[in-house]
Amino acid sequence: MTGLSLSLVRGAVTSPFKRAGRPDAALPAGREVLPPGRIAPGPLAAYSRVCGFAESGPLPITYPHVLGFPAAMRLMTARDFPLPVLGLVHTWIEITAHRALHPTDALEITVYADGLTPHRRGTEVTMVTEARLAGRLVWESRSGYLSRHATGTTTPPSAPPASPPELPAVAEWRLPADLGRRYGAASGDRNPIHLHPVTARLFGFPRHIAHGMWTVARCLAEAGSGTVTGGPCRIRSVRADFRAPVPLPSTVTYAADGTAFQVRGGSRVHLTGSVTREE
Repeated sequence: MTGLSLSLVRGAVTSPFKRAGRPDAALPAGREVLPPGRIAPGPLAAYSRVCGFAESGPLPITYPHVLGFPAAMRLMTARDFPLPVLGLVHTWIEITAHRALHPTDALEITVYADGLTPHRRGTEVTMVTEARLAGRLVWESRSGYLSRHATGTTTPPSAPPASPPELPAVAEWRLPADLGRRYGAASGDRNPIHLHPVTARLFGFPRHIAHGMWTVARCLAEAGSGTVTGGPCRIRSVRADFRAPVPLPSTVTYAADGTAFQVRGGSRVHLTGSVTREE
């Protein structure tokens, strides 16, 4: 059994005993550090295929997040982590690439938790992943993960965010029912809400849903700018917000205009995002 599989088992065992939203909850101060190591070509190729990236060339800007995921899972399934890891929903991500990255780079990965925030649907934790090359910070991300639970507040809910402007449609994607299982196998993220309708219903979802990180990566691959290249227009940063789950199977539209992009299913916006480029 792999270390990531052990973390998933530990999460399944410990999650029922964790009560999210405690006013005295505190995050562990520890960090997980993965020593510098070469990127395995097989898993990278599988990831590139399922996300739509080229299987050669620079490293996809989203891939260091995948490299850090096992360490994030160890932190989030530890006994002193206050939120139950099963059913956590990825709500947003910010990525900054400080330089060009390549599959031959020996990256040191550091992951830590950086704050709990009340959310209208529960409690959100911010997880940070950093990549260093020869001691220098070359890539970093911040991600929000939501643990859904009753908030116990009588304050009227805030108005829902305004609908973003509709961007021009660029492509239509038909997402198969097994997409979550395929991406889970490539990335190691086997959260039950992504795998099967039955396991998703255990956490309040009528159907299983696509991974947020697959959706972001697929957007960048479709744009043809999803790699951190050394050219004059390489992507320096990405911000994506996951507004609504993408059910599986389904057909969605990828839309983009300038630096902004989004994924829509009919009139429903599932994801909005934007990139900045280094000139």
